[in-house]
Amino acid sequence: MFWTTLLLLHCVLVLFLILSNRSRSKKEPPLDKGIIPWLGHALEFGRDASKFLTRMKLKHGDIFTVRVAGHYVTVLLDPDSYDAVLQDSVTLDFTRYAQVLMQRIFSLSLPNHNNSTEKALMMRHFQGDSLTCLNSVMEGNLQALLQSETIQDQKNWKQDGLFNFCYSLLFRAGYLTLFGAEQSNHYTDSSAVYKEFRKFDSLLTKMARNMLNPEEKRIAGSVRQQLWSLLSAALPGEKTEDTWLQNYLQHLKDEAVDEEMQKRAMLLQLWATQGNVGPAAFWLLGFLLINPEAMNAVKKEFDSLLLQADSPQGLPFDKLQNTPVFDSVLNETLRLTAAPFITREVLHSKTLCMADGREYDIRKGDRMCLFPYISPQMDPEIHEEPEKFKYDRFLNSNGSEKREFYKGGRRLKYYTMPWGAGKNKCVGQQFAISSIKQLLLMVLTRLDLELCDPASTMPKGNPSRYGFGVLQPEGDMEIRYKLRCTL
Repeated sequence: MFWTTLLLLHCVLVLFLILSNRSRSKKEPPLDKGIIPWLGHALEFGRDASKFLTRMKLKHGDIFTVRVAGHYVTVLLDPDSYDAVLQDSVTLDFTRYAQVLMQRIFSLSLPNHNNSTEKALMMRHFQGDSLTCLNSVMEGNLQALLQSETIQDQKNWKQDGLFNFCYSLLFRAGYLTLFGAEQSNHYTDSSAVYKEFRKFDSLLTKMARNMLNPEEKRIAGSVRQQLWSLLSAALPGEKTEDTWLQNYLQHLKDEAVDEEMQKRAMLLQLWATQGNVGPAAFWLLGFLLINPEAMNAVKKEFDSLLLQADSPQGLPFDKLQNTPVFDSVLNETLRLTAAPFITREVLHSKTLCMADGREYDIRKGDRMCLFPYISPQMDPEIHEEPEKFKYDRFLNSNGSEKREFYKGGRRLKYYTMPWGAGKNKCVGQQFAISSIKQLLLMVLTRLDLELCDPASTMPKGNPSRYGFGVLQPEGDMEIRYKLRCTL
């Protein structure tokens, strides 16, 4: 019996290896399976995707296929050819892999999910007059939170890590703005949500890759339950005004999503709306603190705008739109730190036509992946000395926004892509930018803030976060701050 079982296992293993032993056809991209059967390059990919894919690009060029944990992923790193993927909604699908991640990370299943309907809903609430209203509420929440942090002791310095300072303020203000309609002024509640969210966020990449150990699984399950409970308190009542949250929940009900999954979907939206803004603000303010020339340029721009204000407390946000210096600093910050994957499932075999005329066959069942962090964002042919922070990289000599970047003599459509592109471009982009701008304006005009160690340098990004939006730092930068004037 023992030998029979052993023989069967051996046969199954041999059959598995035969079936997984894929070879490259003549018209397909270069194939790199790695030396480990089935697993392929999964470990190296997960440890540091940027380092691994850069190595693959040097070895194979700007398109190649790699084996990752049983999947074959074709990676395209030519920004001139990105539209061949972004504009194909027939053979390439965005939602299937998104459904996989929703289940792994949020224990969420939305089988009737209609991405187009949801996007239309988001656009309705994150553009135009609705965006103006959200910006106003966000400003009030940021001001109240900043006041609560400083008003008790206005003369003495308060110390914190810059990452926690930025993440906490923007997360809590954003939560109160989008989820806190029923919890007016309940800032303690927002702190509890932030505390649990940070635990959840620290495990996010492992959840996405199914790499949690037993203790981490227990913690992840407990934190999810706690967040679902906290977020359920934000559910709007029947008489609530026409808010984004109310309309999103109605959208879920229209898709026949039960109450339990509605709570879980709220955690998904909490991460989608708040998971990247705080880290982005950390990198931006950190770069300014260690680059005096950039800091002075931003302060000068803000001071010029504040001279136009009718009140010493600030100016209406609609007058705070013409900020080319700030915009350049933000674009440069995101060029260096925003590193999402753009992933599509291949529903039908297709021929991918690249901008230079090359054609490659892509197999049904594979995945297509764009990684704009490598190209265009860190491509030395597009951005000189790409590893360096240059606050004026996106400014013309006359101070206007620079939009012309080239590679191989051709002007690029995509020269930085922190918000994605095409039909799946981030709908909340303007709200996120406005939130970061509001925080920076308040910090620079109302606080004295400085590094505890003037010789501090920017920490490195955590390489495990590549593919999941804005990078998070390995370590922090200690700051101290105090109120400059009465808020």
